Amino acid sequence: MTEVAPYQRIKDDLRDRIHTGLWRPGDSIPGEMQLAETFGCARATVHRALRELAEEGVLERRRKTGTRVAYPKGRSLALDIPLVQDEIRATGAEYKYRLMHRGMEPLPALPAMALDRATGDEALHLQCLHFADRRPYQFEDRWIDPATVPECKNESFEETGPNPWLVRNVPWTDAEHTISADIASEKIAEILDIPVGDPVLIVERRTWNDKGPVTMVRFHHPGRTHRLRTPFGAR
Repeated sequence: MTEVAPYQRIKDDLRDRIHTGLWRPGDSIPGEMQLAETFGCARATVHRALRELAEEGVLERRRKTGTRVAYPKGRSLALDIPLVQDEIRATGAEYKYRLMHRGMEPLPALPAMALDRATGDEALHLQCLHFADRRPYQFEDRWIDPATVPECKNESFEETGPNPWLVRNVPWTDAEHTISADIASEKIAEILDIPVGDPVLIVERRTWNDKGPVTMVRFHHPGRTHRLRTPFGAR
């Protein structure tokens, strides 16, 4: 009987922790030194196991933010963008999140059209602000369809933003991603703490799964300081 290599045993153990739900998408995992102590092996052995799991798309390894369980990849390359908290922390900045508004509300005309619903149908409306070193970095204005995602009605979103919650709990099959620019209205300028009329970068996203439309969201960023980065190719 062929003996299993030590790094392979570690890979199998870590993969089991992910498949059983002990570690979920987005969770940080222990560092190489800690895992080496846990498994009683050399750090190089752990490093190989983690590297191969990252190459297989099971883990995501980034400088400064460490190693996390990878989120399931969608079919749109344009959506292969880090979550805002990872994006901010990767710059070395401190991340903070604030829920500004949450309520079940009638859909206005444009969100209703985006979600393929009738105007006036009820949906969950969320407005959130994301900070980098206490400066507004991203304003998130989101609608979630409770017909497709009924569990959203029981989630407060006080501690966890809707984006990581949806990625973790509601797999999607189709998506549309639109990027545009505008000037800051009085409301957006106040939220982002920028002058009225300053440039604003807007990213709009819609997702669906086999049950129907999941969410429609508009992200507003200060245009003078924000840079949108989308990685292509193998990492």
